[in-house]
Amino acid sequence: MQLIEYAKCSTCKKAKNWLDAKGLSYETRPIKEENPTAEELKAWHKKSGLPLKRFFNTSGNLYKELGLKDKLGEMGEEEQYQLLATDGMLVKRPILLEGDMVLVGFKEKEWEEKMS
Repeated sequence: MQLIEYAKCSTCKKAKNWLDAKGLSYETRPIKEENPTAEELKAWHKKSGLPLKRFFNTSGNLYKELGLKDKLGEMGEEEQYQLLATDGMLVKRPILLEGDMVLVGFKEKEWEEKMS
């Protein structure tokens, strides 16, 4: 399992505590230093079954500064993947990867369902 995280993110810390409490082993990848590529994001998006908007960190400063709330609707998927790949702080976190499973953001109930 791989957990893509931002160490200062409280939601990422909750996810790690949850994984640790379950005794699950995982590797961490710092999202700011090792930003996901457009190709990775595309693959994760397809596997997740989630709308692409869920991959954006909509509460982040950069998202707000770039005015993405109003711009995303006008952008094609490819353009959105490229944008997400420019800065890890634009990407929703944590992201948990294992095989074909992709979990974006930490919602304990959702993780519980998908992991059991």
